[in-house]
Amino acid sequence: FVRMGAKFDEKTKAEYSDIQATLAGLQTKFMQNVLKDEETWELVLTEKDMEGCPPDVIASAKQAARDRKKEDPNAHVITLSRSAVEPFLSYCKRRDLRKKVFDAFSSRGELSEERNNLPIAVEMLRLRKKQAALHGKESFSEYQFEDTMAQTPEAGMKLLNNVWTKAKDAADRERALLEAYIAESGETLDGGIKPHDWRYYAEKVRVAKFNFDENEMKPYFSLDAVTKAVFDVSNQLYGLKYIKRDDVPMYHPDVNLYEVRKSTGENGEDRLIALFIHDNFARSYKSSGAWMSEYRTQTKNLAPGTPKIEQIPIVSNNNNFAKGSESTLLSFDDGVTLFHEMGHGHHGMLSDCTYEYLASTNVLKDFVELPSQLMEHWLGEPQVLKKHARHYKSGDVIPDEMVSRFKAAELFNEGFATIEYTCCAMLDIALHSLTEYGDDFDLADFEQKYLQEIGMPKGIIMRHRPPHFLHLFASSSYA
Repeated sequence: FVRMGAKFDEKTKAEYSDIQATLAGLQTKFMQNVLKDEETWELVLTEKDMEGCPPDVIASAKQAARDRKKEDPNAHVITLSRSAVEPFLSYCKRRDLRKKVFDAFSSRGELSEERNNLPIAVEMLRLRKKQAALHGKESFSEYQFEDTMAQTPEAGMKLLNNVWTKAKDAADRERALLEAYIAESGETLDGGIKPHDWRYYAEKVRVAKFNFDENEMKPYFSLDAVTKAVFDVSNQLYGLKYIKRDDVPMYHPDVNLYEVRKSTGENGEDRLIALFIHDNFARSYKSSGAWMSEYRTQTKNLAPGTPKIEQIPIVSNNNNFAKGSESTLLSFDDGVTLFHEMGHGHHGMLSDCTYEYLASTNVLKDFVELPSQLMEHWLGEPQVLKKHARHYKSGDVIPDEMVSRFKAAELFNEGFATIEYTCCAMLDIALHSLTEYGDDFDLADFEQKYLQEIGMPKGIIMRHRPPHFLHLFASSSYA
């Protein structure tokens, strides 16, 4: 409460409240601009344009064309959903199309002048600085770190720099492998390996060096199979049972509702502990990414006479998988994401607090990701794979030798992945550690200069650039 201004005098409380209200409006506008860019941009292709893409990626693009009501029956559509973009970048042979998709994807939030998020983000930075100053802090970064294990921006940056140095070395080694593959193949790339090339050639090297193609695994990780797996692990760990309720109308036909029940230990009876909503597919007007949210948070602090059902949380897990026409096949990383979000879901469903303000994920940020980080590791456990990783047509269990090849290749390209997200965290701290943002402050210029300063490896850019960095600017929770 103190961090929310409880000890301010009345004048300062009013000023603080005005700042918070303005920030809330800017955050909403920032998110809406990204959503509009993702909703409106599309690349219409033919199946020939998608040469190199596996059947499930082509099928998803065709389904996207149907969803967007394209009249041409042969139309295929790539949208700006990450679940559509990354497979396309990984397999499409045409460099010009990969560049077109990557450039649009990395420019979300600044694709049009009327939806340019950069000035909105700068205004938010200035307001956050004022917010921190009211708390007696030099910067917003100092204010945010105060309530964490790291305690100071310097300590956080020290940890990240340690990771960054090692990740740069790993990424340089990986780029050398990609360049060697390109040279051996007799190809020449104008300008060398660019960000829209990296994933494509990384998959080529993964097959050549480790004899592993992730598309071999996808048939064993249908959305239905992974959903059954996550419910089974949830039952084994916490005794939860999921009962689908097809009789309850939902806000979209693709969304599923479940009663979540837990045994009372008495005469085989169980009790309702939550309602769980599973919203898995990307579609127009839906925010990108993956997240857990709540329509009602668990609480016991209810007025006398209030129906007990009001204590029951309504928890939602949201993903953005590209919907398949026959069956939706997930990559292993997609499956990990589904398990990760269920960890957050458990946090909400198993909450047992008197006050809503302390319930569910309303905990210190150092802890809020723990249940999800633990849960995501279960998908790769041998007993889970043996039981649930089954071919969506034949029902055959995933072969041991395929799992062995996957494990051998699992750490390849982790330098690239670590660079992608670590630079986001480093820029976040550096940006929020500034003590002033002058009238001429240029966020795009700051991004470019900061990445040069820390030695950003060639061929990689930030996974989340400032114009669409929702974790930073759609709220301040993770900033």
